[in-house]
Amino acid sequence: MPRYYFRISSGTYAGAPGEGFDLPDNNAAWVEMTRVGADLIGGVTRKLKQNSEWLIELLDESRTPLFGIRVTAETRDQVAATSDVREPASR
Repeated sequence: MPRYYFRISSGTYAGAPGEGFDLPDNNAAWVEMTRVGADLIGGVTRKLKQNSEWLIELLDESRTPLFGIRVTAETRDQVAATSDVREPASR
């Protein structure tokens, strides 16, 4: 049975646990990754800073990435990037 590993990256942190887990195939691994990702996403998004990224990857036995789920927080305008309070637009 193939062995799989998770790697989680956030900013400058990237880590993969030493112990993997066995699953029958890549399809089962994808299902497990989406389940784990769903469990983590709520906590991750509450802690994201502006213009940051979080990534969970599923690695195969040789630690080559097979799948990834990425959450990106983007500042869309200059006002939001420089201030927490928005001024009303002038007419």
